[in-house]
Amino acid sequence: MTRVLVVGADAAGMSAAHQALRAAAEVGRELEVTVLDKGHHTSYSACGIPYWMAGDVDSGDDLVARTAEQHRRAGIDLRLGVEVVSSDLAARTVTTRSGEEIGYDELVVATGAPAVLPDWARGPDGTPYAGVGAVKTLDDGAMWRDRFERAAPGDRVVVVGAGYVGIEVAEAALRRGLDVTVLTRGRGLSLIEADLCGLVTDAMGRAGAKVLLGVEVSGLDVEDGRVTGVRWDGGHVPADHVVVAVGVRPATDFLAGNGLDMAPNGALRPDGHGRVADGVWAAGDCCEVRRRIDDAWVFRPLGTHANKHGRALGDSLGRGGLGRGDGLEFPGVLDTSITRFVAGGEHVEIARTGLSHEDAVAGGFDPVALVTEGTTASGYMPEAAPLTLWVMADRPTRRLLGVQVVGGEGAGKRVDTAAAVLWAGGTVDDLAWMDLAYAPPFATAWEVLQIAARRVAERL
Repeated sequence: MTRVLVVGADAAGMSAAHQALRAAAEVGRELEVTVLDKGHHTSYSACGIPYWMAGDVDSGDDLVARTAEQHRRAGIDLRLGVEVVSSDLAARTVTTRSGEEIGYDELVVATGAPAVLPDWARGPDGTPYAGVGAVKTLDDGAMWRDRFERAAPGDRVVVVGAGYVGIEVAEAALRRGLDVTVLTRGRGLSLIEADLCGLVTDAMGRAGAKVLLGVEVSGLDVEDGRVTGVRWDGGHVPADHVVVAVGVRPATDFLAGNGLDMAPNGALRPDGHGRVADGVWAAGDCCEVRRRIDDAWVFRPLGTHANKHGRALGDSLGRGGLGRGDGLEFPGVLDTSITRFVAGGEHVEIARTGLSHEDAVAGGFDPVALVTEGTTASGYMPEAAPLTLWVMADRPTRRLLGVQVVGGEGAGKRVDTAAAVLWAGGTVDDLAWMDLAYAPPFATAWEVLQIAARRVAERL
């Protein structure tokens, strides 16, 4: 009987646990799978929390894909409220906060990446001030859903950070009738090119949000333990609620001192099967992943990666290399992502896949990029909405390198067509000449994505 210990009970951890049991059964192995998690929820969609805050989702239970009891009925020894604080990989043991030492034969690290909460957001006891918090766990979501529902019209919400989560929270707050200010130390939306960022921030402004760029928050105004404002060098804004959305950090501190190869932020770097070291596996938001286009390690904490990597890990671990191959392998990522901002009469979809211009130069490519404007449907159709595309290719090889999209309803998922070409290593010409669906309610006769690709091809 092989003892498998999984630390972390969300997407990657539970995908790995279930797939390991299935794969082991196929090859006649016996596994004893134990899963530990310091929280009290399993297998939930953190990505859905902003929409719960907005009122689109009725209950936090709706965000749970599989309950603790469902996992246990599948034969997994799931223990919630158990935090692992240290490990000895040589002895193959971990130690919990209560002092319990637990042994294993194979360790799966799926601890995720908790939200970063800067020192200025915390009181003297280390806990956030009242009215201040992140958006990461179901407990976070329940707190913010309650606060937003009880907030008086015009209550002031300050969102610190203008990445995807910051934009989604700003949407939720505006739709609740709250006053919204978004602060970001950069230009915001750093995952898309500067040429496109203004389209998003302008739409947010038209919807009623105040977006302040180049702001480095230095502290909070607090009265009786409750936040009343946000400060930075040369500026201040009053606040009743402060949502901190400045990023996440891998939860790997308990592995310190074991000599594992980690990224500067503490992320692990497993191979495609999930192996980190002898007897140690990892997947999910606590890891970096390989980007296929330039073979670079990148930190991209997304549920889609966590589920796929967890499944590959579990399959490889469960089979144990018993003459049936090494199991499934996670093939890497393209840097594909998507979100939206819908509030105050504005509807903006934001999507990207592939490299940024900066990535391309760093990767040794000779990039050529153009911005093209069009519409999501034939211009004479009532559903036609503006659409802006950024397309980049490599000059000597004509290889497609990246596509980014900002536009109205129906714009964002066009990025998946580009992702398919990127996945296959195709050229900008392949994208320009693909046989894509056309009818006036859905596209122009020359699909705008293909017009954009053709224009880049003509420049090469």
